[in-house]
Amino acid sequence: MGPATWAAVADRLTAAGRNVTVPSLLAVTDGPGPYWPRVVAAVAGGLTGVPPGRPVVLVAHSNAGVFVPVIRRGLKFSVASSVFVDATVPAEQGRTPVAPAVFLPFLRGLAGADGRLPPWTDWWDEADVAPMFAGREQARAVITAEQPRLPLAYYQEAVPVPPGWDDHPCGYVQFSGAYDGQAAAARRRGWAVRSLPGEHLHQVVDPDGTASLLLELAASARPPS
Repeated sequence: MGPATWAAVADRLTAAGRNVTVPSLLAVTDGPGPYWPRVVAAVAGGLTGVPPGRPVVLVAHSNAGVFVPVIRRGLKFSVASSVFVDATVPAEQGRTPVAPAVFLPFLRGLAGADGRLPPWTDWWDEADVAPMFAGREQARAVITAEQPRLPLAYYQEAVPVPPGWDDHPCGYVQFSGAYDGQAAAARRRGWAVRSLPGEHLHQVVDPDGTASLLLELAASARPPS
């Protein structure tokens, strides 16, 4: 998805006195793979205005969670904490597949002759998509219009996991029941886990509640024991 999915939360955090940037990942699949270095470059490019030496908090939603280890290692900034929001929890070491193997047959069935998938909201029935926006039609129009068509090859990659990437405070915010397993994995690692029940794009529907939880987790972050 594009940066519009987090625009409202960014506005709330800015109003609360935080410096916020929402880097766009829309172009990370322009050109051949591997794609993860472009993710790191896009995030780093979004931080060009951050004063040197200021710690940052990384917030990753959904599939972006798999890139947090390489993003952290690729930044020239100190990462104070990382927060995963209805997101994939990366492996502790080795590599993390961008998509689980059991999901790949579904994606292959969606891919067009050009090897690219439809926009993400077109993967699902309207009965599944509409509740994610809860009647916020203007936001839905903007968000759906900026979606990229990702190549199937993007989901067939595995992202390297630098050793010790999670030696800083990490937290988890769960929206949807689809991420029960990921939230449980976060708990097993001793991360702070919070629940804000809703659909997978709940940050669009409840930016105030989402922003409040992000601020809470950032303020209470403690290094792992």
